Amino acid sequence: MLAFRKVRRKLRMGTICSPNPSGTKTLDVCNADWMASLPPRLHNVPLSNLAIPGSHDSFSYWVDEKSPVGPDQTPTIKRLARISFVKKVMKKWSVTQNLTFREQLDAGIRYFDLRVSSKPGDADQEIYFIHGLFGIRVWDGLMEIDSFLTQHPQEIVFLDFNHFYAMDEAHHKRLILRIQEAFGSKLCSACSVESMTLRRLWEKKCQVLIFYHCPFYKQYPFLWPGKKIPAPWANTTSVRKLILFLETTLSERSPRGSFHVSQAILTPRVKTIARGLVGGLKNTLVHRLALILAYPWRLSRRS
Repeated sequence: MLAFRKVRRKLRMGTICSPNPSGTKTLDVCNADWMASLPPRLHNVPLSNLAIPGSHDSFSYWVDEKSPVGPDQTPTIKRLARISFVKKVMKKWSVTQNLTFREQLDAGIRYFDLRVSSKPGDADQEIYFIHGLFGIRVWDGLMEIDSFLTQHPQEIVFLDFNHFYAMDEAHHKRLILRIQEAFGSKLCSACSVESMTLRRLWEKKCQVLIFYHCPFYKQYPFLWPGKKIPAPWANTTSVRKLILFLETTLSERSPRGSFHVSQAILTPRVKTIARGLVGGLKNTLVHRLALILAYPWRLSRRS
């Protein structure tokens, strides 16, 4: 629980830097530039040794109810989705964020969990974010991130493309071209994890690490292999089991050669969705996890 206490303390201390009604900033420390604000003694520390906040299904702040059900869903779900209200229910369980990419970046998020797909019937081979239902175009999301990075040249982001659906070689080439077009010289070539420090990246004017969980990474020097950023998944609705899993996997992480993602998320099961059909993910699992992390004594009382 020590790690969670530290996280809670940092969250209480931080704030999004936004103007108050008088037009002045309320605090000197701004989450939008937290990397640039780190003390000099941390500038030469490998990024793999820093605690970097991230988000799960980072793009899913908006999904399109009118689009086809995504190829990441089972045939049974696709058949059920022909019933009009089913997609409305799906939306309640597909949306895992309530902030756009820009708002997440302003809040301090630097790791983004990205799942992408082609869309049936889309002749231009455009790629979209996907989580049950289709989200925004990947290109639009990349441009939003690039705009932030241009305004904050000392901030570094990790873009983890870890799930691909209905994508052939042509789709991958289009996506990778989009990544190149969006970030250009900001892209950081794959190299030794231990050599990745803030100072080195600042000197090279690199701000974007792209992790690509597909063999195509071998063809492009700026794509890092997915194995360099493992993200073990607890797959549970139990807060107690989740915390134990996080503590165990963090203690067992490789000391060198890779980054590591701690997924502090609860995952709904079929019966979870059935019980909270109308309430959705936010009211069923998110509030439960937030309550326990804010008031850990509630968890100890149940032991």
